[in-house]
Amino acid sequence: MDRQRIIERVAATLGVLGLFAVLPFYVASGLAAPFWAIVLLLAFWLALLATAIRWFARYPWPILAMPFVAAAVWWLSMTLGESLLGWQA
Repeated sequence: MDRQRIIERVAATLGVLGLFAVLPFYVASGLAAPFWAIVLLLAFWLALLATAIRWFARYPWPILAMPFVAAAVWWLSMTLGESLLGWQA
């Protein structure tokens, strides 16, 4: 295996691990969000994970950005849910 391939696998692995690092925030959103919002958030996270697994060998670099996308979506949904929909802990 050449050096470039190893670097790509490390990047993809870090992206997948980053997705798992964001997962506790999605699970803990049940403290403030209603059930339907939690289901939608977890479905979005699972879609990101499935995409990361499918892209692991072919597109490793976009996987590195997925944890940041997941964190941004979680933060925006919780912030907008609190301000616009009245979600409270």
